[in-house]
Amino acid sequence: MNAVRVNRTVQLPLAELDVSFSRSGGPGGQHANTSSTKVELRWDLEASSALTPPQKQLLRSRLGSRLTDEGVLVLQSSEHRSQTRNREAAVARLVALLSDALRVSPTRRPTRPTRAARQRRLEAKRRRGDTKALRRPPEA
Repeated sequence: MNAVRVNRTVQLPLAELDVSFSRSGGPGGQHANTSSTKVELRWDLEASSALTPPQKQLLRSRLGSRLTDEGVLVLQSSEHRSQTRNREAAVARLVALLSDALRVSPTRRPTRPTRAARQRRLEAKRRRGDTKALRRPPEA
């Protein structure tokens, strides 16, 4: 496996993913103190060869708050005890983020209210107007 599949058209080469490991925080005793299981995954959006310029622009706008100033997406995973499982979790999170951000929402087709819906709306307006008319002082 030399590429990560994001969707039907996009595959990220593993060479574009910069993975580093460090000691995980929190409880765990001797195991946590001696093993580097925390994974930090960095992916440079600007330098990626897997995306077209329109796709990069879309990701920049949708993931803007998650990108660094240099356009790098940084994900961390330390929920598992194993380095391998943390790496898999970080890659899965990256794939989920990118596939959601690249999904294009369908354009809305404008529709018209049905005749019955218009009648219901007008009837509700008339009833509301009648209620408010009852609040007026009587005409002398």
